[in-house]
Amino acid sequence: MTTRPTPSATVPPSTSPRTTPPTTRTTRTRRPRRRPRRRPARRPGGSPRTDVVPAPNSRREVRRQVAPPRNVPKPGRTLLALFAILVVLAGTAVLQGQTTPKLGLDLAGGTTVTLSAKTPNGAAPPAEQMDQAVKIMTQRVNGLGVSDAEVQKQGGDNIVVNVPGAGQNRVVNMIGTTAKLQFRQVFASADGRPATGATPSPAPSASGGEQADRGSGDRGDQDGEASPSPSASASPGGEQAAPSPSSSAASRGRAVSRALTAPTPSATASPSPSGPAGTAETPEPSGAPEGAGGADGSSLYPGVQDQAVVKQFEELDCYNGDRRAPGSNDPKRDWVVACDQELENGQVTKYILGPVRVLGENVDGAEAVPPNAQQGQPSWSVSLDFDGTGGDRFGQVTTEAYGAYQQDPTSAQAQIAIVLDGQVVSAPAINRGAITGGTASIDGPPESFDQQYATDLANVLKYGALPLEFQQSSIDEVSSTLGSDQLTGGLIAGAIGLGLVVLYCMVYYRGLGLVAVSSLVVAAAITYLAVVILGENMGFRLSLPHIIGLIVSIGITADSFIVYFERLRDELRAGRRLRPSVETAWKRARRTILVADAVTFLAALVLYFLAVGGVAGFAFAMGLTTLIDVVVVFFFTKPLVAVLSRTKFFGQGHPLSGVDAKRLRRTPGPGAGSGATARPTSQEA
Repeated sequence: MTTRPTPSATVPPSTSPRTTPPTTRTTRTRRPRRRPRRRPARRPGGSPRTDVVPAPNSRREVRRQVAPPRNVPKPGRTLLALFAILVVLAGTAVLQGQTTPKLGLDLAGGTTVTLSAKTPNGAAPPAEQMDQAVKIMTQRVNGLGVSDAEVQKQGGDNIVVNVPGAGQNRVVNMIGTTAKLQFRQVFASADGRPATGATPSPAPSASGGEQADRGSGDRGDQDGEASPSPSASASPGGEQAAPSPSSSAASRGRAVSRALTAPTPSATASPSPSGPAGTAETPEPSGAPEGAGGADGSSLYPGVQDQAVVKQFEELDCYNGDRRAPGSNDPKRDWVVACDQELENGQVTKYILGPVRVLGENVDGAEAVPPNAQQGQPSWSVSLDFDGTGGDRFGQVTTEAYGAYQQDPTSAQAQIAIVLDGQVVSAPAINRGAITGGTASIDGPPESFDQQYATDLANVLKYGALPLEFQQSSIDEVSSTLGSDQLTGGLIAGAIGLGLVVLYCMVYYRGLGLVAVSSLVVAAAITYLAVVILGENMGFRLSLPHIIGLIVSIGITADSFIVYFERLRDELRAGRRLRPSVETAWKRARRTILVADAVTFLAALVLYFLAVGGVAGFAFAMGLTTLIDVVVVFFFTKPLVAVLSRTKFFGQGHPLSGVDAKRLRRTPGPGAGSGATARPTSQEA
């Protein structure tokens, strides 16, 4: 019989009679492992998958998603910079006194001049010389800053010059100037009237209350009163030969105190000071009188070796007809007779000039220099730079003239005549040393040698002489009636095109259309101010080709912000939020805009240099507006969109904003609002 063991009774610890507590084992409880949060998978294009993005779980996460990157420039500062540019441009236009654009020949009318070439034998001029004359005339026009002027060859011997604007006689005369420059030594000078019946007198005549003023004295005065010169005594019939009242230097006009000087004070060719208060001593032509000579004219005019020139000098009347004496513009003639310019008091002086010492071909450059009182230059001047040969020749002739001055301060041979197109511009005395530095300066009194005269003189000397002589065949004034009608039609066409662009932007882009319209307004304002400033400072004149180029610029500007808007809408269609999309879309659109504008600008640049006339004007306007388009897109369009993206109207996708979810075929995801993530609709899924 099998017996089962009896289990022993166990006493619970709590009821155990023992006082010592039982030993307990502590165990560490493990918390359940949290599964890592799944991040949205990235698509090849860089955008997250919109079907796995959870809603933000905390306010910090929402703030992190909404805040833009720190390296993004402040759009408000960029807009302020553009506003400052507009203020500067507007202030410049107001300060210069010109607030409206200057119009070209086809809009405002102008002057048309026909110049006919003259040859010594009357034959047809060579085609090469005509082309060279057109080139030099064009350079002169551009040097004056006259825009939209046209210089064209017509036929075999005519050149037609069209200058916009009324009252352009100064430009017309300067363009047709032959500008043959010669430096000759003076051997005699007298009043410009013929000396018929006069007898020479070595001293001032006691009879007769008037004295004939010498031309050399006119050129010898710098300040103060001119010294009287010996006069021709009365003829047996009681008539005086060529009387002319003496006058002060201030009243004798431009050619009185004009001087030929060196750039440094140590080598200055100026009238010799004599007497107190700066009174100048009048150089005299070798002490010879102004009247007619006897049988031997050379005794009256020392150094003159051509008796035919002496006879021509005595019979020449510079007060009647053209003041360019026959042969005075021929550099091959050793001895010539020339008249100077008429003074303000009507006085004219004639000269006997020796062989040509320096030609205009030896002038490397000419520049109008403003007055500088600190350096003793109170008026405008023309700085001349000679080449190597010209510098040596000029130094030699001034050395000879200064030597003549040292022997006799009243000698006419101490003067150097500057002859331009057969007419003496000035004949200063070399009384302070020879000029051997290869440079010289032509100056005059401030009241007559002004900026305009100095600029014109430097301009004709800079570009060289014309290979032919020209005379004005006709001068016609062009009416602006036809141009006004064309301008009205062009403005109407531009307004229609602008209206269609505005209508399209407002219908298609809605709220963003306001940004587009604002961009066009800003671009138009900058273009207008630029045209006004260029017209005043560079002579730019608005013509019909320019207006066509400006109208085309409407499409260029519209194309730039359309590229940006479409990039922005593509980002929103991909599920991104508006504020980050503004920067992302800009990075993608910026390169496209720059490439497109660069291609347009290069095309305009090539067209401007290869074309002429109206086509060149169109290219200039297109290139200018292309540069303005870059400024507007970078400084206005993009910053304005960035500012608007922070507003409730655009940030929350208002139906009229142009960036609403419904129009972009997207529905708001969890956490709707400016930071909400869009999800695709069921149709696109």
